[in-house]
Formats: sequence, structure tokens, C-alpha cells
Amino acid sequence: MSTRSGPPHTPQGGIRGWLFRGVSFSGTPADQHAHTYPWWKVMCLTGVDYFSTLGYQPGIAFLAAGLLSPIATLVLVAVTLCVALPVYRQVAERSPHGQGSIAMLEELLPRWRGKVFVLILLGFALTDFVITMTLSAADAAAHIIENPFVPQAMDHPVLVTLALLAFLAAVFLKGFKEAIGLAVGIVAIYLVLNVVLLIVCVRELMLHHPDALVVWHRLLRQTYLSPWATVAVSLLLFPRLALGLSGFETGVAVMPLVRGDKGDNPAQPAGRIRNTRRLLLTAAVIMSVLLIGSSLVTTLLIPSEAFQEGGPANGRALAYLAHELLGHVFGTIYDISTIAILWFAGASAMAGLLTLVPRYLPPYGMAPEWVRATRPLTLVFTAVAFGVTLLFNADVDAQGGAYATGVLFLMSSASMAVTLANWRHRRRRWLYLFMTIVFAYTTAANIVERPEGIKIASFFIAAIVFSSLLSRALRATEVRIKEVQLSATALAFVDEVTPNPVRIIAHRPDKRAEQEYDVKEQQAREDHSLGDGEPVLFLEVGHGDASEFRDDLLVRGVRVGRHRVLRCKSPAVPNAIAALLLHLRDLTGKIPHAYFGWTEGNPIAYLLRYLFLGEGDTAPVTREVLRKAIPNPLDRPRIHVG
Repeated sequence: MSTRSGPPHTPQGGIRGWLFRGVSFSGTPADQHAHTYPWWKVMCLTGVDYFSTLGYQPGIAFLAAGLLSPIATLVLVAVTLCVALPVYRQVAERSPHGQGSIAMLEELLPRWRGKVFVLILLGFALTDFVITMTLSAADAAAHIIENPFVPQAMDHPVLVTLALLAFLAAVFLKGFKEAIGLAVGIVAIYLVLNVVLLIVCVRELMLHHPDALVVWHRLLRQTYLSPWATVAVSLLLFPRLALGLSGFETGVAVMPLVRGDKGDNPAQPAGRIRNTRRLLLTAAVIMSVLLIGSSLVTTLLIPSEAFQEGGPANGRALAYLAHELLGHVFGTIYDISTIAILWFAGASAMAGLLTLVPRYLPPYGMAPEWVRATRPLTLVFTAVAFGVTLLFNADVDAQGGAYATGVLFLMSSASMAVTLANWRHRRRRWLYLFMTIVFAYTTAANIVERPEGIKIASFFIAAIVFSSLLSRALRATEVRIKEVQLSATALAFVDEVTPNPVRIIAHRPDKRAEQEYDVKEQQAREDHSLGDGEPVLFLEVGHGDASEFRDDLLVRGVRVGRHRVLRCKSPAVPNAIAALLLHLRDLTGKIPHAYFGWTEGNPIAYLLRYLFLGEGDTAPVTREVLRKAIPNPLDRPRIHVG
């Protein structure tokens, strides 16, 4: 029989009923079955995040590197193909169900260390996804406002950005399903338009600006003393271009949607892993070609002053060229396509948040159960996105640092996880250690150069840690045991003491000698006025992983001399005792009794021990767990302290 902490009562009517309508509190979105699709279609779903960076990456690259933008972009492409891609191919192999590098590190760092590290990574993941929403919406707003057919009255970037975010929230509140088909259409049109635009730009350079490349090369030689100096400066400037690395974490997160082979092993689906690697490679190659091409043509064809804040190419370099070279009709079509993919990138980020947070926090007990519901969580993230938009004044360039910080820290953690996972392989570990150093350097350089990113990430981390610990404390007195199982011997012990009510003596063993149990039983009978004819069972709860919130309880029976002893292990001792008492009540049909001795010491110390170590002043906490689980006092197991 199972004993569970039931789902919170949710009214069926009114606003609250609408917010929680259709929500199952027994699992997270990660547990639900999803349809699978060919890898190239799923690539389009992750591509709305990855490819959409073309909307703002060339402009950010020029502002960061100036004339060195194409060479710095080459460095970015080299890191993409030679560092990020190998790391995430390993992540795909080791987390084929979309857990990502966060789950890998959680397994490598057990107990509270793993949980705390996961909270920190979630802070950076929230930075990544939230800034993806706000930055994409801000860039989409820039494309709307700068379009010549849009009236001047809409020249309010913050208001337009907030409206786009509100529209995004409205879609999720109504119900957002996997829109693979829509993603394929958006990405296909966007890529085709970019290819056409790049071809026209190259034609423009060859026919009307044949000396542009020579002039650019001459300026580089005049500015930098040697090619080596050019490369060295480009390496130093690379962290500023790190936005172009986004998309890999999303590519792994969508793995459950990737169709594998019919005979795939569910635990290690080789077909899904192989196809996800194809997805990652294809997306990286396409993006690398487009990044190099876009960086070169925007550097050679757009005046430097147009990139500056308030300039017509600021945040929309390729759209500027589309209007200049192909006219306002094509430019408007390009703007609409860019706005669509940027908006859908925000939808992808919101979907990632709505999957990531319920996957970790509620099972840790570090968020209330309503966090599993899409609609209230959508409202929370939308409010956060509104705040970030107002904080950065819907400025694309200003948000680049925060976005890069989130992306780079997640990629650093992924490379660290892969390095630790391959540490026993001598050749591999040095290769992945080098990759970890590359990402660590890039992350540190980005933080030093643009500290606003780590400030935003620190805010998210502090908010998650504080709210998680507060939630853990508030939920500490839930039953927290998913299922209680009694071994054959334990069941036999229960049968021996019935039809009398089951009487449990809580015991913390020392040497587990028979004399120890004799003394404990005699003391309990005297303290609680139990007659010699009253049969009793001893209960010993060992310490499990106190960082876990929920667990199964396996109770085995052991005979020590004439004494019947029930033994089990649990993350939280009082909760385990309460769950066992409820199980015995339902099993025997009689109210069981549990007997405890008084504890001595500082109650604050006991409270902290309970919250972090799962033990403390056991008797009152056990009673409180029972009180919250069973509203009617007459139906509760009895707790005696003496």
C-alpha cells in the first residue's frame, strides 16, 4: 500500500480553478509522453532560439570588435565546432532523456552539494531563458519600429516589447502545444531569406564595391602590426561575441522529441542519440556559415555610425541591408520573418522554463506544488520578463552581457560535467579539460567586461535559493513518503501484535544488543503505563539522504532476542514514522500508537537539524505531520511522549 502527500485542493471554478484546470500534481511535464519527430524538424524547434541570434548578432559583433568583427566571428565559429559541439555531443549521449548537463552534475555531486549546485545552475538557466525572451522581444520591437511602413506613433521600444511579451504570455495561458510544424515553416523561410540576402550582399560587393575587401584589409594592417596581433586581439574580443553560442543547451533539452530507431533501448536509445548528434552538427554548421557571411557583409557594407545606439542598423544589421539593397517590400518581408523567429525564440525559452523549473524544484520540495501548473508559472515568468525589460529599457545591446553570462555559465557547467564523466580516460579528460578552460576563460572575461550579466544572474540565484529554502521549510511537514512497503518478516510482526492496536516504541539504537532493548522496553512501559501484556514493536529509522524530499519507505523486520524490531531508512525521520503509522492504520483498521521520550536541548538547533539533516525533536514533528495529513483528530495515530 502507498502513502502519499495528496495534491493541494484546487477549486474547480473561478480564476483559481482556471489557472489549475487540467493540471496533474503527480508528475512534471518531463514525465509526460511526447510525440517524436524526425531530427531535422526538431532542429527547427531548437533553431528558433539558435538561428534567431542572426537578428542581432552581427550588430553586437561590430560594436564589440569593430573592423575585427569577421575575424572574431571566425574564432567564435572555431569554438562552436571544435569545443561546444564535442561537449554537447557527449551531453546528448549521457542524458538522452533531455536532462542536460544539470542532471549530470547532480549525479556527480550527491546530497546537498548536488542540490545547491543545481540551484545555482538553475539561476543561470533562468538568466539565459528570461533574457532570451526579453532580448528577442526587444529586437523584434526594433524591427517593427524601424520598418518604414510602421507609423511613427509606435516609436516606443519599451511599450512594444512589453506588448510582445504580453502576447507571448497570452498564448501560453490559452495553451501552448508543441508547434513543430510552425517552427519548421518559420525557420525555413528565415534561412531562405538570409541566404538570398547574403547572395545579394556578395553580388553588391563584387559589382559596386570591388575594393571594399582590400580597403578593409588595409585598415586592419594599419591598425594592427601583424597578423598574429590581429588574431590575438580577436581571441581577446571573442567573449563579447559569445551570444552566437546559444542554442546548444536547448538542443539537448528537446531530445525527448527526437525520433530514434524502432529497437532503441529505452534507457540508452542509440538511435535518438545518433539523430540528436546530427541535429547539433547540422545546426552548428548552418549557423557557422551564416555567422561568417553576415559578419563580413555587414562590416563591409554598413557605415560604422549606423551601428551605434539609435542608428538604423543598431540591433538589425541584416534587416538594414535587406531594405537598402532589395527595397522596402523585401525588407518588410524580412522584418516579418525576423519578428516571427524572434518571437518564437521567446516562446521556446518560455517552454524551456516551464519544463525546467517543475523538473527540479517541486521534487526537491523547493517549490510549492502549484509550480507544476503552466498558467500560474507563466504569469510569474512574464512578470519577471516585464521587470527585466524595464530595467534594461528594452535595449538589445545592454542585455547582451546578461544573456552571454547565462549561456556561457551553462556551457561551462556542461564541459565540466563531461570532463568529470570522462576523467578515467586519460586522453579524453585532457581534451575536455582544455574545453572547460576555454569556456571558463570566456565566462570570466565576459563577467569582467560586462558585470551586469553576473548581477542579473546573482539576483536570479539569490531569489531561487531563498524561495527554495523557504519552500522546503514550509513543506517540511508534508508526509513526503511516496510508498510504504513492509517485508514479509515485518508483516508477520504486525500480524503477531494484532488484533490489539499496534504499539510502536521509537528507538535510536546504540549497540543493538538484546539488553539495550530490554531496558528501552521497560522504560517505555513505566513512562507510558503500558501493561506487561501489551505487545510492542520497536521502530528504528536510519538516516538516508537528507537532501531528498520524497522517497519510498522499505520496512524490514529483525528479531533481536524476544524483541520485534522494524528497521528502515529515510531522508526525514519524523515523516517516515508518520507515514508508517498511517500505513499501519490502514492495514490493520485500528489506530496505532507511537511512544517517544523527551528530548533535551536547544529547540532552534533541533529545528535546523530537522530541516537540513532530517532529524531533530522527533515527537512533536511527527505529530505535526499527522495533523496536517489527517484533519480529523479521531482518525490520527496517537503520539505519546514521556
